[in-house]
Amino acid sequence: REEKELDLTSPEVVTKYKSAAEIVNKALQLVVKECKPKTKIVDICEKGDAFIREQTGNMYKNAKRKIERGVAFPTCLSVNNTVCHFSPLASDTSELQEGDMVKIDMGCHIDGFIAVVAHTHVVQEGLVNDRKADVIAAADTAAEVALRLVRPGKKNKDVTDAIQKVAAAYDCKIVEGVLSHQLKQFVIDGNKVILSVSNPDTRVDDAEFEENEVYAVDIVASTGEGKPKLLDEKQTTIYKRAVDKNYHLKMKTSRFIFSEINQKFPILPFTARALEEKRARLGLVECVNHDLLQPYPVLHEKPGDYVAHIKFTVLLMPNGSDRITLHPLQKLQPTKTIDDPEIKGWLALGTKTKKKGGGKKKKGKKNEGDKADAEPMDASKTDAAAS
Repeated sequence: REEKELDLTSPEVVTKYKSAAEIVNKALQLVVKECKPKTKIVDICEKGDAFIREQTGNMYKNAKRKIERGVAFPTCLSVNNTVCHFSPLASDTSELQEGDMVKIDMGCHIDGFIAVVAHTHVVQEGLVNDRKADVIAAADTAAEVALRLVRPGKKNKDVTDAIQKVAAAYDCKIVEGVLSHQLKQFVIDGNKVILSVSNPDTRVDDAEFEENEVYAVDIVASTGEGKPKLLDEKQTTIYKRAVDKNYHLKMKTSRFIFSEINQKFPILPFTARALEEKRARLGLVECVNHDLLQPYPVLHEKPGDYVAHIKFTVLLMPNGSDRITLHPLQKLQPTKTIDDPEIKGWLALGTKTKKKGGGKKKKGKKNEGDKADAEPMDASKTDAAAS
């Protein structure tokens, strides 16, 4: 690694973030299309990961040094009252059903520069209404407010308070225990964090956002109490190597699995699907028990509750905040509307800082149908051309 930490002051770094974002946005588009009744969840997760591996594999093939690239967070599909991290093993037979509310969560990286995204999709044609629409609107509006408050000079607790206020306006709760992290090269959970819900049990250091930082803003809203529980440890399939921990494993299977993890997934989260299933089941337990791996547990709200998840990656550029990952929502008809002047005020804030002079940005040509997920990429190209 170079001595100097690479950040957004380097145009090459910005390009890598945006390339990773472009791939993960397209992967998300593909996954949403696959979310149909009677489709196996594991098959959709596999397709998402395979697409990211294939697309990143085509980049930087002839670079002078080896550039790591691929999945930064395995594709997860968490349904209805399941909150997060459901990415089942190959032997799992769960299928999507008509009307299911699916949270899709995934990430891509190029040279350790990570773009993550989460999106909520209801498996149905036409308008989404009632409480399903309320909870999606709550998560999405909270994300829009967070985008405007994660900016240089603002504090992490400003965001925490604001997103809770937005969720309350839709008679929903922000789910506890979810953290939004600063992203750095090969670091998916940086030290600067935004707490979703402030309570006595979870404390984080006060932090101020600064220019040239990157954040994964992670919003999970629920029609329930927002206090999810772990029901079955066996559902956990996503882990991350705890780089600072060492322990001499006793079991041969554990040592075998751990050496495979060190080779293939030394830093970023991975799914146990990528390992040989029987061995993995045995070996992972000892690794987790001795803190060599950090598990990403599958959490649940109560049956009948709906949970929505929106996550995006934002670059705090000198000319304003650039949200590089997103996907358009289905048409929603919530039962609530936002009347609160403070929330309306937040939503009215711009995300760009005005530059002196400078004409209108030209729109780049794009073959993708979705303007929303292509826009930031084009704007950056025309910017770069202009500067």
